[in-house]
Amino acid sequence: MGPHQTQPQHIHQNPRYDHRHGRSNLASCAAASAFLLLLVAAAAIALFILFRPHDPTIVVSAVQLPGFASANGSASFTFAQLAAVRNPNRNMLSHYDSSLVVLSRPQNQVAGFMFIPAGQIEGGRTQYMSASFNVAGFPVTGNAEVVEVESRMKLKGRVEVLKFFMHHVETTKLCTVSVSSRNGAVLGFRC
Repeated sequence: MGPHQTQPQHIHQNPRYDHRHGRSNLASCAAASAFLLLLVAAAAIALFILFRPHDPTIVVSAVQLPGFASANGSASFTFAQLAAVRNPNRNMLSHYDSSLVVLSRPQNQVAGFMFIPAGQIEGGRTQYMSASFNVAGFPVTGNAEVVEVESRMKLKGRVEVLKFFMHHVETTKLCTVSVSSRNGAVLGFRC
């Protein structure tokens, strides 16, 4: 070798050093990923708690049976019910496929039926719903002074949560109405 020539140097890397350096990068990425996942999970739980959908509530405030007539063991009348439906959610409730059914007691036979028109109830608001329909051939037992009528109002719908998820809600209110078999006066009701 000449005076200006140098001997080629071989650079040897310490294999232990590279291996540890790779492990520390992997551990840092794993810790950062775990932290981000934990942060996302905590945010999702917090949002679910704040925006968790609730079923609507139904309060029946009045029941009437105008036009009540009884003969030969059966009665006919118009069933009228006023109910308040409250949407406890922050977002709008869209209701559909809802109904009001009148049943004879104790047989539980359907005596009348009505679909409740689809609609929307704003978040945190109450909407009053009135429904009336004719019932014919309602069974009246012998000389009974009091006839019991059962109404079942079912409300189905969906609530949009955070503009991404739709949650289905459903609630039912069952009421027993005591009616005078003589004139159809409502003696009382319990739900």
